[in-house]
Amino acid sequence: MRRKRQEDLVRELNRIDGRGYKAYRDIEGEYDFSGFTLYIDHAQSDPYAPPSRMRVRVPQEIATFPEDTYHNKSRNVALCDYLARCFHRQIPPLEKGIPLCKRGIEGIQGDLDSDRGGTGKSGLISIDKGGQEILERTAVFVNSEFVEARFVVGLPARGRRVLGRQTQRILCQDISKIVELSLRFGNLDSQKLYQHIELAEDQNALRNLLDKIGLVAFIADGSILPRATGIHDTPLKSENVVPFQSPPSLRKKISLPNRGVISGMGIPRGVTLIVGGGYHGKSTVLRAIERGVYNHIPGDGREFAITVADAVKIRSEDGRRVEKVDISPFINNLPQEKDTRNFSTDDASGSTSQAANIIEALEVGAKLLLFDEDTSATNFMIRDQRMQKLVAKAKEPITPFIDKVKPLYTDYGVSSILVIGGSGDYFDVADTVIMMDEFVPRNVTTEAKKIAAKHETKRRYEGGENFGEIKPRIPLADSFDPSRGRREVKISPKGLHSILFGTHNIDLSYIEQLVDSSQTRAIGEAILYAKRKYMDGKRTLSEILSLVQQDIVKNGLDILSYRPVGDRALPRRYELAAAINRLRTLEVFLQIRAKICV
Repeated sequence: MRRKRQEDLVRELNRIDGRGYKAYRDIEGEYDFSGFTLYIDHAQSDPYAPPSRMRVRVPQEIATFPEDTYHNKSRNVALCDYLARCFHRQIPPLEKGIPLCKRGIEGIQGDLDSDRGGTGKSGLISIDKGGQEILERTAVFVNSEFVEARFVVGLPARGRRVLGRQTQRILCQDISKIVELSLRFGNLDSQKLYQHIELAEDQNALRNLLDKIGLVAFIADGSILPRATGIHDTPLKSENVVPFQSPPSLRKKISLPNRGVISGMGIPRGVTLIVGGGYHGKSTVLRAIERGVYNHIPGDGREFAITVADAVKIRSEDGRRVEKVDISPFINNLPQEKDTRNFSTDDASGSTSQAANIIEALEVGAKLLLFDEDTSATNFMIRDQRMQKLVAKAKEPITPFIDKVKPLYTDYGVSSILVIGGSGDYFDVADTVIMMDEFVPRNVTTEAKKIAAKHETKRRYEGGENFGEIKPRIPLADSFDPSRGRREVKISPKGLHSILFGTHNIDLSYIEQLVDSSQTRAIGEAILYAKRKYMDGKRTLSEILSLVQQDIVKNGLDILSYRPVGDRALPRRYELAAAINRLRTLEVFLQIRAKICV
């Protein structure tokens, strides 16, 4: 495609002014502007359609970002994240009475009033800037040659007629100003920029250090863990907020590349309980640990609440489909002799779903499991002495997690952190017990062990000598059908927790470590990529996920899409696996020793 000049774009917009909206297709292409290139990759065909996809690319001789801002992966991801946020801040708000060329805000929907000058998404300018987490995204790219930002624009319309002159002002004036103020190093606050990238580098360094020093999580002194509301992930701002302070016996001092020495609570490998009364902060701490698999922006409050990368939140999930999972470490002797070594159901119970969720996480490499009793099946977590006396083990299919949590660690090195408020029986199997007392953590391990010794539960151990085998599964490519109607591929993410894959909905409502709808978009495409490239009837699910991850590391998230897009963010292998496991058409081979069970 021939690269044109800014004057050519102006001339073309004047020519199509007042024509039918589809005439906007004529402006697709590359245009040389002063200091950058504008790429109009796709012009929308209707003012109500998804907005037009565009990119700008600024040569490094003009952008002038120092090499030390992007020379390693950690800094590069953080710099790109920072620039996307800067780009977003420069988009003028879409307000009544402001000229159309000065409009732009995320998520504008529906008709604009006649005095606002446009129809549908007219005037929208949006970039995928992210939330509290710093994720690898496709919104901005930086290398030694250029800086590229990808964004969308709602091309202005009156009814379904082109507003060419208003579009000129948006593309030739507003975009030029946004680029000037957000993608040139000299126009940015260099102190804040370096603070952003150095913080991310320190967070990655701390996460990589945890396993070496025998920890699975760390929460720095002074952290602000409570969130503003249940739906807003920003920090709670209140004079009553209690900054986190480690118990002296669990305090660790850790030296970081940029921040220097920080102190905080280290949670060691093994079995850790978080106990305490209701509303004293147990679940707040666990949620911070869940999100600690991601880096966070400055001012979030959880900057140094860091968790090992291979941590997975486990919960019960009534009604989910399970496909050939060996849940026999937890469940055996079901009525009607249903095989739990090769367990499938279209409507899992609380206990069978929680058992499957654990085995599926272990199958793809989880090294830390997180539990909150509020979202767990009670009969899966505990069976006390009295119930053991009333219901004989021969009549109880479930081996509760309390009897498997220790073998899970001794056999596989998988640690567990559990919020427990109602069962002191777990004191017997805990290595560390942390009590939240009015939002202040205390190490009460010694006290809990004394109580356990003095007040024996007398419940019988039901877990056997070992945890049990974790059997790999081989997904079958033919069970992944992304077609819908006449379309060979139709994958439609619906917000954060739902993907329409062909005609089948993947429900991710209970996947609590999925944090951004851009991750959900990438997951849908990654499933199709894995099906086409690596599902050969021989590779296990874990092997397939590793190969997809390797391709993304080598070539970036763009390998998942056939066109340049700016609204994808990197998902973890665990959320990708969770989506595959929740596709209701999934079929697998389950490897059982030397034979394969279909």
